[in-house]
Amino acid sequence: MRLSEVGSDDPRAVSLPPVPLLVGLVAAVVVSIFTVWLIGGNGIVATVYAGGLVALAIGALAMARMHGAVPGESLAQPDWTVTAAAIGNRRLAIAITDRANRLTCANDTYGDWFGQPEPPADLAFPDRGRSAIAQAAKAAWRDGRGGIEELIWNEGDRERRFRVKVLRAGRGEDYLVWRISEIVVEHSFDGLAGRISGPLGAVMSRAGVELALVAPDGIVLAHSPGLAERSEGRADISLAGKEFVRLLRTDDRERIFFAREGQQGTPQTLVHVPLEEPGATPLSEPDQTPSIMFLIDSAVGLGGGWESSGKTAVPQLEALLSALPLGLALTDRDGRFLFANKAFLRAVERDQGGLPQYPSDLVVREDKGPFADTVRRFARGATASGDIAVRLANDREEPVSIGLAGVRGLGDAAVLLSLSDSTEEKRLRRQVAQATKMQAVGQLAGGVAHDFNNVLTAIIGYCDLMLLRHTPGDSDYDDIQQIRANSNRAASLTRQLLAFSRQQTLRPVVLQLPDVVSEVSQLLKRLMGDKVEFSIRHDRELGPVRADPQQLEQVIINLAVNARDAMQAHGTRTGGEWKGRLTLATRRVSARDVRKLGVDIMPADDYTVLIVQDTGGGIPDQVINKIFEPFFTTKEQGKGTGLGLSTVYGIVKQSNGFIFADNVAGPEGLPSGARFTVYLPVYKGAVPIAVQPGESDEQKASEWTGGASLLLVEDEDMVRAVAQRALTRAGYSVTTASDGEEGLALIANGKGEFDLVVSDVVMPVKDGPAMARDIRRVKPDLPILFMSGYAEEHLRSEIDIENMHFIPKPFSVQQINAKVAEVLSEQVRAK
Repeated sequence: MRLSEVGSDDPRAVSLPPVPLLVGLVAAVVVSIFTVWLIGGNGIVATVYAGGLVALAIGALAMARMHGAVPGESLAQPDWTVTAAAIGNRRLAIAITDRANRLTCANDTYGDWFGQPEPPADLAFPDRGRSAIAQAAKAAWRDGRGGIEELIWNEGDRERRFRVKVLRAGRGEDYLVWRISEIVVEHSFDGLAGRISGPLGAVMSRAGVELALVAPDGIVLAHSPGLAERSEGRADISLAGKEFVRLLRTDDRERIFFAREGQQGTPQTLVHVPLEEPGATPLSEPDQTPSIMFLIDSAVGLGGGWESSGKTAVPQLEALLSALPLGLALTDRDGRFLFANKAFLRAVERDQGGLPQYPSDLVVREDKGPFADTVRRFARGATASGDIAVRLANDREEPVSIGLAGVRGLGDAAVLLSLSDSTEEKRLRRQVAQATKMQAVGQLAGGVAHDFNNVLTAIIGYCDLMLLRHTPGDSDYDDIQQIRANSNRAASLTRQLLAFSRQQTLRPVVLQLPDVVSEVSQLLKRLMGDKVEFSIRHDRELGPVRADPQQLEQVIINLAVNARDAMQAHGTRTGGEWKGRLTLATRRVSARDVRKLGVDIMPADDYTVLIVQDTGGGIPDQVINKIFEPFFTTKEQGKGTGLGLSTVYGIVKQSNGFIFADNVAGPEGLPSGARFTVYLPVYKGAVPIAVQPGESDEQKASEWTGGASLLLVEDEDMVRAVAQRALTRAGYSVTTASDGEEGLALIANGKGEFDLVVSDVVMPVKDGPAMARDIRRVKPDLPILFMSGYAEEHLRSEIDIENMHFIPKPFSVQQINAKVAEVLSEQVRAK
């Protein structure tokens, strides 16, 4: 039943039947009652019958009235034009979609930005953007809200970025409200031209302050209306394109006047504010950025304006400077601070502690005197501007450039200091410097390890030869064993150096990180002891990584032992019974999460993350950037080599990963601690089938009985001598050469038939790979065994020679004999 258009104000009122129909119904009722009375002959029965009909009529009317209370189809649909008018917003695109993904309403901004009357899911975003929109809508229907941090829209050659928020709404929750805002990167002087020439400039002109935005070459870019009126006589004239200095003139007392007014006008106070970019380097030229020129009329004093004494100028100028994004401060003639805006306090990292009395208190001791003298010179001399490079007391490593400008006519204010907030730039510069330093130290460590391996090869070799002539119980046997044991210990240190320099030999396989953690967890529990609570947590659906499992175990052990020592040392310092907690966790990090981190040195990709967190008090700020350097340790003398974390760093970097360290708050009841986060890229190729192990090296070596002719090429005399003696004792005929040229000459001149060439890699005159390529032209099938302290994988990628073999330095007598026998055995089987 439709709603009535007239009658009662009650919306449940229903329309009455027509009058003829009512008359007919009444007549039918009367006839029916008369018939009952006539047939029955009883008035009581007829009366009861009439009462029943009346009750039925009343019930029918009540049912009709109740039916009319339910809205019918004639109810009007929502007027979306009213909604569109209500959601109008020039900076926010708003759209409303229903459960069928139909666009029911959108404001004008939505149409201006995207130009299509389509729902967000059907707009021409890239595939990744469409997927993000679908995920956001799904989250909103499920959880009530969703969002996208960054959505890219390509508009011709222009790329725009948006942030999206989605909210489920409606009485039946049948609609999604999309709020889309543009991400705009603003510069320090963006929008200033429009503000200066618009209402802000008009307000300042009425207060006696004229503004001009001036390019680095002195050309006016924008100005307040009053500046045109004072300099040209008309406010509607544009001064853009004119030289700013030509608008002014000075007298013999260096007072500034408008050129049009001359000395008949009032003196002006000129304040020059350079607009440096927040990312500008401290040593950048100050004349490469636009500037704001303030011209303050010193004669306006009535009605609370600018007084000639300048006493009320400073508070109003402070309010103006506080609104600017550039760090600005004012000092008096004695060099004391009068004011600093928030940007200046952030730049000097004093936003919490406030300003000191003098600007020189902000810099290191060596710069205090020159800085104080410069401030006083600008305060008492002629009006001028300049800059000085100083080092702030809270950041001694990075110099900053502070701009200075002398001001006059502003009461006690005499010098304007300017400083850009370069915190983000300094952070990036430290990251680059740290990466460069670690690379340089790694190259040095690799070179030292290579040379040290030659020395250790000779020491270990001679120890093995001496042990062949001594038996247990001899007076010298134990001493020789001690020499050999300490040499092996030194060899492990060189392997750690090679790990740091990313030059060790890795055998990477595709694996799951939780499997490696599980393998080493039992060992870690024994290493931690009873006072450390050890816990492990894993994310689901972790991606596989490609790494050497043994080296990853070394990474976990080194980090865990380092955490245990830190917790023990922290407990000893604080006194009493100590306890700690070590947490190992694996996480899944997507490319979108990496972009949110804002780490520029790490590509945006999918990673599997290992987190090692302790409660050992954390890492001091002054050493956190040095902890991965080799031989750097905070432990007591004799209790650490300083190679644990550097080895971790090298293994992670050689596995194409990244490692970061930071401090985090501790769990309830426990102190804060350090957190090491290792990012390993997810392996996206096909997972290889596990290969069954073949014959061992001993089985291969046992197939060869000796008697071969060898050419030994080594530039280090001690290594060449010990290798010659070892191979000669094993039954080989050995011919030696001191460099690649001599070795090549022995083969090219036919001085002998050789079954194998054993050669060093790095040699003067001609190195091993160059000699090997020349030998292959004469003897294409002659096998070559390289000896080197560098990584086998690195050498194979650099050399790329067929039938090439490798033995790492340092090696023992038994190892080189076994390797030579293995190579010769392979040649026999190949034939």
